[in-house]
Amino acid sequence: MWRSIIDAPFAQDIELAVIDNEGVHALVFPCQRIFGGWVDARGGNKLDVHPTHWRRWLAEEFHAGGRAIGH
Repeated sequence: MWRSIIDAPFAQDIELAVIDNEGVHALVFPCQRIFGGWVDARGGNKLDVHPTHWRRWLAEEFHAGGRAIGH
């Protein structure tokens, strides 16, 4: 279930939904909320994203092709 980005937890692997010039989609890698923004949970690189929603990251569902926001 997707939740409002306002309620996103800190320091936990989560999946982010973002809106960009291609529309709405989920990022295909785990992210973490930090004070002042977001990082890629795999390596800690800061992300330049503006997410709208989040949900718990389910590592067992990850695959190279990513996941659609509707799943």
